[in-house]
Amino acid sequence: MMDDPLDAIAACTAGSERSLLARVMAGVFTLLAMGGIVVAVAAFAYGRNAARQSFDRILLGAANDIAESLIVQDGQPVANIPASAFGLLALAENDRIYYSIQGPDGAVLTGYSGGAKTANLNDTLTSPVFYDSRMQTERARFVTVARLFSERDFSGAVYVTVGHTLRARNAMALGLTKGALVMTGFGGLALLLGAFLVIRSSMKPLDTLTRELSQRNPYDLTPMSTQGPAEVAVMVHALNRFMQRLDRQVDAMKHLISDTAHQLRTPVAAIRAQAELAIEDDAEDRRVQRLERLVKRTRSLGTLLDQMLSRALVMHRTDNAPPASIDLRDIALRIFEERDHEFLAPEIEVGLSIGEHPVIVIADDISLTEAVKNMLANGLRHGVSPVTLGVSNEQGCAMIWVQDSGLGPPREVMSTIGQRFERSAASKGDSAGLGLSIVHAVARAFNGKVLMEHLDTGFRVTLSFPAQEEESLP
Repeated sequence: MMDDPLDAIAACTAGSERSLLARVMAGVFTLLAMGGIVVAVAAFAYGRNAARQSFDRILLGAANDIAESLIVQDGQPVANIPASAFGLLALAENDRIYYSIQGPDGAVLTGYSGGAKTANLNDTLTSPVFYDSRMQTERARFVTVARLFSERDFSGAVYVTVGHTLRARNAMALGLTKGALVMTGFGGLALLLGAFLVIRSSMKPLDTLTRELSQRNPYDLTPMSTQGPAEVAVMVHALNRFMQRLDRQVDAMKHLISDTAHQLRTPVAAIRAQAELAIEDDAEDRRVQRLERLVKRTRSLGTLLDQMLSRALVMHRTDNAPPASIDLRDIALRIFEERDHEFLAPEIEVGLSIGEHPVIVIADDISLTEAVKNMLANGLRHGVSPVTLGVSNEQGCAMIWVQDSGLGPPREVMSTIGQRFERSAASKGDSAGLGLSIVHAVARAFNGKVLMEHLDTGFRVTLSFPAQEEESLP
């Protein structure tokens, strides 16, 4: 019984699916088999053609020898068949032979008078005529040549027909085909073995990758080595990117859990203590004071939870939500029209400064909205009225910024602002220290940066991205 469900899945998969090597070898074997069939057909056709040409030449040589031996005596053609003609015909071993010499009127002068279909002798033959027919019950091949005479006592053509059965031809064709198939078979086996060795060698990087993955600790998400063939390197790059995203998700979850455990312990304990003291205290004035502290602690705890969940949401969406074209003016206008600032800081005046032309960036709408909300909340909490939320496009950079009329934090602490749970000396007690941390995370996710500037008119925090063309907006 397998303890690990992944091992069980792997075992089932191994039993139900063929390996990549088996699939490739099956494809190579199929291609070689199809090639063998084509070679066999071509070899048989070549063998038949070669046998026909070879034995046709034998027939023609024998017929010409017989035709050359013809003479005219007493006004009649006479055949003195040479032994060389029969010697040529004897080259077709185990074949039955046929010869016939006919006069101009078709009468047989010598040889066989039947048993085979003869060529049409009505026309004057100017070249040898080959044809297929039957010799009694067997298929045979014949050739007819003409010998012309023009003498005083005889004038006309004498026809010589020679043939033999096809046993030697077929044997030669089959022999050539078998020889070609044997050589092709050995060559195919050699190619199949060579293909197996080459494919097996080529798949060693996959075996190495599989072994490394199977032996790797489940909690080890460090990048793997990309050394090897380009195809394997592409797969390893994709696997590394996936592990990086998974690592960021795991880190975000760990941070959320550790931050929750670390940051909520003190506020919850303080709230419980204030509530118990308020219940036990009989003095009305001190009870009211303790209830006010309890409300303040509760508000601070709510702010902390909001920012922790916002940071977790941003970290999740930067790895999972596909970026899209966004007009920063829409982000600023939406946040301003929600008017949350009237509840967060009703005593602070908030203005909106956006232009007439679109300011396009490639980012995630929800993540960018959370970042800008935290920028505005940070300005309302630590800044001086009035506070302005603005959008601008300067030197190829699309910017969304929050500016207040105060002096801002000291320059010596600006390098640490934006780290998790980092509070400056000017921070109020209900600050969670996560606002600008969310802003920095969104900037890193979409190739942006966070700028903090002391201006003549106040302190400005800017979220800057590479500007996009207006046509990229859907």
